[in-house]
Amino acid sequence: MAATLARHHDTPPFADHKDLHNVIDATQLGDVPWQCFSAQYSGERPEVVPPWMDDEFEVWFRDPRAMAHNILANPAYKDEIDYVPFREYDASDDTRRWKDFMSGDWAWQQAYCLGYRSYSVKDTISEIPETHGSSLVPIILGSDKTTVSVGTGNNEYYPLYASIGNVRNNVRRAHRDALVIIGFLAIPKTDKKHAKDDVFRIFCRQLFHSSLSTILSSLKPVMTTYEVVRCGDGHFRRVIYSLGPYIADYEEQLVLSCVVKHWCPKCIAVRMDLDSGGIYRRREHTDFLIDELHPDILWDEYGLIGDLVPFTNDFPRADIHELLSFDLLHQLIKGAFKDHLVDWVAKYLKAVHGTKQSEEIMSDIDRRVAAVASFSGLRQFPQGRDFKQWTGDDSKVLMKVFLPAIKGHVPQDMVCAFHALLEFCYLVRRNIVTKDTLNQIQDALRCFHQYCKIFDVVVPTFSLPRQHSMTHYSDMIRLFGAPNGLCSSITESKHIKAVKEPWRWSSRHNALGQMLVTNQRLDKLAASRVDFDARGMLTGTILSKRKRAQTVAALAHEVAVPDLQRLIRHFLFSQLNPDDARNPEDIPATSLPRHPGKLRVFNSAAATFYAPSDPSGIDAEGMRGLEVARVICFFSFNHNWEVYPCALIHWFEKIGNDPDENTGMWMVAPSFHKDGSKNIAVIHIETIFHAAHLIPIYGSEYIPHTLKFYHSLDTFHSFYVNKYADHHAFEIAF
Repeated sequence: MAATLARHHDTPPFADHKDLHNVIDATQLGDVPWQCFSAQYSGERPEVVPPWMDDEFEVWFRDPRAMAHNILANPAYKDEIDYVPFREYDASDDTRRWKDFMSGDWAWQQAYCLGYRSYSVKDTISEIPETHGSSLVPIILGSDKTTVSVGTGNNEYYPLYASIGNVRNNVRRAHRDALVIIGFLAIPKTDKKHAKDDVFRIFCRQLFHSSLSTILSSLKPVMTTYEVVRCGDGHFRRVIYSLGPYIADYEEQLVLSCVVKHWCPKCIAVRMDLDSGGIYRRREHTDFLIDELHPDILWDEYGLIGDLVPFTNDFPRADIHELLSFDLLHQLIKGAFKDHLVDWVAKYLKAVHGTKQSEEIMSDIDRRVAAVASFSGLRQFPQGRDFKQWTGDDSKVLMKVFLPAIKGHVPQDMVCAFHALLEFCYLVRRNIVTKDTLNQIQDALRCFHQYCKIFDVVVPTFSLPRQHSMTHYSDMIRLFGAPNGLCSSITESKHIKAVKEPWRWSSRHNALGQMLVTNQRLDKLAASRVDFDARGMLTGTILSKRKRAQTVAALAHEVAVPDLQRLIRHFLFSQLNPDDARNPEDIPATSLPRHPGKLRVFNSAAATFYAPSDPSGIDAEGMRGLEVARVICFFSFNHNWEVYPCALIHWFEKIGNDPDENTGMWMVAPSFHKDGSKNIAVIHIETIFHAAHLIPIYGSEYIPHTLKFYHSLDTFHSFYVNKYADHHAFEIAF
């Protein structure tokens, strides 16, 4: 680069990294400065004062109102934002649909009606004259402690994130800066002697709530009186704010709701039998109980900590029990699936078969997991599921491949329990939820509870808060729309960009200050990129090529398909004679179209899948209207001045007329001609609907230790079509 500049007598745009940083720091786009306040214990002190009572705890934050202004003004969201609550119905049958956050009942009730709350009339936006004609802007919050290094001392941080409910779920999930970091909360520390003191624990929780109340205080005036802001489409609108859902895992939800461990923060179900049900907790009911009952009764009979005041009590129209969001990652994927069912399988096998044989079975299950063929977006487990440091992504991937791996080693009811849980998870993960979907969710939940009983020999109680949360999903979908827009996986992914990478880039000495500056610069760069893109300043692409066969004969040799020329001629006949019902195999060779032999091979093909897709050309729903094939290669050729993009494929055939009863997955096997040769064909690339992931049907036999994942498709003779490979496959392969 320097040589190129010198040749043209030019200079670099920046003299050095300091010059670059100065330019970024001078940028006004996306600039929201950091602020700080400190807090200290101010209660009664014992004779011997613990050190933590004299400590000051710093909290760093950015104005959430200014951050909301930046999101609203971002032109990248102008077509993906809803300024008013709405209720969506299917035009064909007039049934309700829930998708993005503003399609839920919570936003509707906040803006237009009293609903079922006992708020005063003046607490409802539509009843406050000063708010008429305003757009509702719900502030979505999320927080979670994260560790940047486990081996270098005290490197734990407590980030606080914010978004707005107006941006659609796909924007919030896509990490397009619609979720921003607005604070680093304090983490009080003390020695082991005082760590378990009730006074210290209460102080830590109340510091958390007081910090949130202070950070969000700039929003309070504009929760009852509108302000005018500029939006991404260039228009100015009146807006009024409300505290929206809070994204948090179970431990964080307990802190937020001031509820005792093992209780449900959403309802008052008895902790020893959570699934027996109970009425939903409400702010008014909780306040009444705290005023009327002794703290010991609150703790033992209602699971409430009466010494704490939730931060939401400082804001209008805010009920923390209602605002706690669902959490697909920790409640379902890490909780019900990984921490519960997967662990229960190991315990069950040990209880039934003894330690030695159970370890052999679990080792074979690990080999089966490791042998799963690769698939786009699906990471491999070379050692199976047996590794120490689990991430959310690891749990998500294991969920997609674990069911076929255990079949043959565990009882049928156990397979059905996993099947029911997977159905539940994929149904609630849908982008659009209908009334029919809600019924399917409840059916899957009933099946899950029924089949889970097989684990009662190793599980002392099924009254588990994270599993119990599944009973609230249908009601919460009605309130907040589809759950995939309010999941802690969104905030955990943000940890990487907002906490972990800035920490790695720091000098590690007083790292927080450097991390604050880094985050501020990243926000400015992101805002500048949007501005540059809007001005048409970002263009260009880079392509790489790899030499492949350029003739039919060369490709036939490369892929070991000697009769490729004949297959191409059959394909051309079908393309040129779409109304001819004859099988090209029956057409004399002299009547088939000729091809000169030149072609172009592609190393890969990229496809964009839109769901729900146009089903035209599909004669039946799901797998009944689809076929499965293994792609050997992609290529194209010209014939009579027309380009034909093609795929050379090996057909697979379905086993049976229905999916497997226990796993819910269709089964297929490679197709062969009567003479034993592979059933290979050339098809038009536009006939490919979606990628399919095949997992071997392992049976009850152990698989060899030497088998690798890239051997699977050639080693096994039958496969499951993995409907859990991704959420599009779940909508297709049924």
